[in-house]
Amino acid sequence: MAGERAQHTTGSRSPDGAGKVTISEIAREAGVSVPTVSRVVNGRSDVSPATRARVEDLLHRHGYRRRPGSPATRAALLDLVFNDLDSPWAVEIIRGVEEVAHEQGVGTVVSAIHDRAGAARRWMTNLRARASDGVILVTSVLEPGLHDELRRLGVPLVVIDPAGSPATQAPTVGATNWAGGMAATEHLVGLGHRRIGFIEGPRRLLCSRARLDGYRAALDGAGVAVDDELVVPGDFYHESGFTAMNRLLELTEPPTAVFAASDQMALGAIEALRQRGLRVPEDMSVIGFDDLPEVRWSSPPLTTVRQPLSDMGKLAARAVLDLARSVAPASPRVELATELVIRASTAQPSTARPGTAGPRRT
Repeated sequence: MAGERAQHTTGSRSPDGAGKVTISEIAREAGVSVPTVSRVVNGRSDVSPATRARVEDLLHRHGYRRRPGSPATRAALLDLVFNDLDSPWAVEIIRGVEEVAHEQGVGTVVSAIHDRAGAARRWMTNLRARASDGVILVTSVLEPGLHDELRRLGVPLVVIDPAGSPATQAPTVGATNWAGGMAATEHLVGLGHRRIGFIEGPRRLLCSRARLDGYRAALDGAGVAVDDELVVPGDFYHESGFTAMNRLLELTEPPTAVFAASDQMALGAIEALRQRGLRVPEDMSVIGFDDLPEVRWSSPPLTTVRQPLSDMGKLAARAVLDLARSVAPASPRVELATELVIRASTAQPSTARPGTAGPRRT
């Protein structure tokens, strides 16, 4: 394991032992992570008494001594890994992780792997060099070999909004996406809408599929047939919302309301309506998902489903730090509640034909 945790990976065996013992070997024998052994060696207090006693006993039995000249302590670090960072919701997750990290004296390294060839492996190389204490992975996919490498290094992993069934048994943190999708659609049905468009997120993501399933369940519960031509693809970003809304408006019978699976797509959809001289909610109701800070200031303020992004970041940070201290999570899968936030972008359907500008209300 050349280069792995270079500050603390080696020590000396007792005179009757052969060669040197590594922290990785101590961690494996103790059944804990490498960062946990490092904490014990460095005299850090954030290790449970029972774990500390077990590790200290092994260190004593193996005659482990700190390598001469190695520093007494090193900064604790968390790696927070996104697929992309060009989204306000990423900022909200970072805010939550940073709050917990600051409370516990831990640094945070934020990375984006962009699904580019070799990017994830370069990140793994950098992670080994900086001896991270834990990884939080956000709506991203690591190939199985990299999951295996994290396990080999003893670096714990927590996943926020897993893209699919995790390739590892890592704990996951998410939100009640199905319930949120159902609440948004039920709100529009309750206003009297029956032709409700849905702009979906990437289907590779579990959260996207859950929001679509919630939309379908709400329509079914109201006795409204699901019209597949009203379900159009998106990618969570503004441009796809703009394109999707134009596609919906070109239908022979456009919807009277649209549920976008992200706030950014909802804002893109509203811009498409504006460019056609259509008004929200007079000519078309629009609802989003996330409740990003900016949507309170959109025109009109956006009705949306609040996803507790900052709280998800906090929970993931606490979970991965607990794992680094060999404390098992209370549950391997946690979903935080979503909440419908009603603002001014939704109303009863207009009597004007959707897709054409009706008489302006006063």
